[in-house]
This record gives sequence, structure tokens and C-alpha cells, in this order.
Amino acid sequence: MGYPRYDTPEEEVKRWLNHIALICVSEEFQSLKRELESLYVKSNMDNVRITAFQDALYAFLAQEEDENRTYQSRSC
Repeated sequence: MGYPRYDTPEEEVKRWLNHIALICVSEEFQSLKRELESLYVKSNMDNVRITAFQDALYAFLAQEEDENRTYQSRSC
């Protein structure tokens, strides 16, 4: 899916935001976020909830990007 650009058409931005929303409500995302929150609390980090959310979302998006690259390289 890639990352949105400032010149991206509105419909593509809406699809991208919908995709992120679906990730965020998934049980896998919520589980990872809770696990990260627990680890971050034990580490006395600041902004535990926000940092855990950001890190979990980044992990999911990076995983998808890796899977897309793997799929594209196998189909060539």
C-alpha cells in the first residue's frame, strides 16, 4: 500500500486511513499494544500508551511492507 504523499488523491488517502483503522481495531494489534505498554511501564518510559500505540502501528505497517516486497520479488 505504501505511505501517503501530499499529492495523493483524496480517495486513496481515505483507503489508507481505513486500512490503518482496521489494523488498530484488530485483536493482534491490541494484543501487541498491551504487551508493549506492559514492557514500557516496567522500563519507566514516558508516554507509555502513546509510544506503545505508535510502535505497534509501525510494526504492523513495516511487516506488511516486508510481506509486499517478498510477494513482489517472488512474482518476478
